[in-house]
Amino acid sequence: MKIAVRMDDIAPGMDWVKFGRFKALLDEYKIKPLIGVVPDNQDENLKRTHEGGTSCDNPVPEDFWGYIKKLQDDGWVIAMHGYQHVYTRKKGGLFPLNHFSEFAGLDYDRQFDMLVRGREIMESHGIGTDIFMPPAHSYDKNTLKALRKAGFCKITDGFGKEPYFWNEMCFYPISFRLDSDLKKKKGMTTMVVHTNTVSGKDMEKYRRIFKENDIMPYGEYLKMKAVKRGLCGRGAEYLSACVKHLLVKLL
Repeated sequence: MKIAVRMDDIAPGMDWVKFGRFKALLDEYKIKPLIGVVPDNQDENLKRTHEGGTSCDNPVPEDFWGYIKKLQDDGWVIAMHGYQHVYTRKKGGLFPLNHFSEFAGLDYDRQFDMLVRGREIMESHGIGTDIFMPPAHSYDKNTLKALRKAGFCKITDGFGKEPYFWNEMCFYPISFRLDSDLKKKKGMTTMVVHTNTVSGKDMEKYRRIFKENDIMPYGEYLKMKAVKRGLCGRGAEYLSACVKHLLVKLL
């Protein structure tokens, strides 16, 4: 199975040491990932620059947006990761891996306004994208409607062996269980990485994965032909998300 890499929670105050270590690993294996950038981060959990000591311990680019633009120019793919990454509703939405959300549960007008504001921030820094990365993997029908109106046509979420079309959007699935997916010979999926919380043990695991598997640039994933998905497929995906939510709670 081909594997693409996505990195969540990219924001000015993230843990830049851990991000830098993971980026060095990506560079070593010439991997171009998808990164989810929060346009106006207000989530205190993503403000980690102050942790661990001085600015030398946590090097922060002087120009965050200029750095992100350079990554995009170097072949990294950018997604808009929500708006402020603040969870205001206890909703799982249409893909209930988690039962909290920034978007699901809000009315259409509010969601559309948040998407437009986020897009305007990114475009003001020269960064355009039509890919949305829902915080907590949570979105609902109003989110999809608002995304289409706001100019987004792709979502990095869902389960499956290939990209699929549903509700006039193209979905690029993430891994249900990475260890199992790595054993499969056919298909493609995305491994999700949160560098803010990555450990030394995690880094060793990622190095082994990159060394032993077919890791493709996320841009190549976007070129893959998408298939149509019907209600049965979506129903199976919904149930799979519910099952994974319960399994995570039990562990």
